[in-house]
Amino acid sequence: MAIALLLAVGAAMATTGSEPLLNRQDRPWQPAAPAVQTPLWPKGLSIAAPALPGKEVFGTGRGQIAGLPVTVVQHVSVPTMTIYRPSGKNTGAAVVVFPGGGYRVLAIDLEGTEVCDWLTPKGITCVVLKYRVPGSGPYWNEECNCRREPIEPMALQDAQRAISLLRQQASALGIDPHKIGVIGFSAGGRMVADVSNHARRSYSPVDAADRESVRPDFAIALYPGHLWKQPGLTLDPGVKIDPHAPPTMIIQAENDPTDDIRESLTYYLALQQAKIPVEMHLYAKGGHAFGLRKTTDPITGWPSLAERWMSTIGIVPSTSP
Repeated sequence: MAIALLLAVGAAMATTGSEPLLNRQDRPWQPAAPAVQTPLWPKGLSIAAPALPGKEVFGTGRGQIAGLPVTVVQHVSVPTMTIYRPSGKNTGAAVVVFPGGGYRVLAIDLEGTEVCDWLTPKGITCVVLKYRVPGSGPYWNEECNCRREPIEPMALQDAQRAISLLRQQASALGIDPHKIGVIGFSAGGRMVADVSNHARRSYSPVDAADRESVRPDFAIALYPGHLWKQPGLTLDPGVKIDPHAPPTMIIQAENDPTDDIRESLTYYLALQQAKIPVEMHLYAKGGHAFGLRKTTDPITGWPSLAERWMSTIGIVPSTSP
């Protein structure tokens, strides 16, 4: 399954962030009602463009995960956040979701809206970040067969802006401004590390929202990438652990064919050495890009572990054993 998604979401796009899509829609992706999507940045503000700008489109990739297709968004130049309000009793907690896609595309349902399907019944406000792609973070360029870094950290900027906006709007949204967390998958897992360890804003303030803190209060990274540098267990030099990073949870499968298990191990050890509260769960099987879709692999039971962990750090009420 993981290899199928990798082929569907990675093989053809290379530097362009494009691939043939099934049911291609030549328009920006929009959420289903009653979710509300809003732009991250004020209208008319000039922000950095993705590595290869293009018209935003979406559709389904050629592979499937757990027997279901994956909705892929390409060429995002107008980043947004989509807010899903709690359907269960509001806990005051909120989670910003960073979909994966190698900083090339966004797996907007598998690692985005489906996360909200899990969180909102638990009383948690869920926010899907449609951040700029392609080339908005460290990514592999297949033309030069080399790693590339963006001139501006666009993905980090979008993540920090979303957190600031949520804190500014906390009262109206019924959110506790001290219970705003992040969850990210694959490249989104690297975004979790970046936003957790950057106390400073990565862009110049643009309005009153940017007076708010940009750091999340808790963080969950699933099969994170772009964190490990050979040899040994060396942390990517682009990630500097901050002594005030938030409590973090890491989840990965040992047979992940895309992001080596050492991505998670390296980040775990770096956080542990900095005395940041960190919990890690490794599974023998599960591959890559499993999201929240149920399979026979035990790893797909990870949401219950995350719920228990969020209760132990005081984000949501305690869950029963």
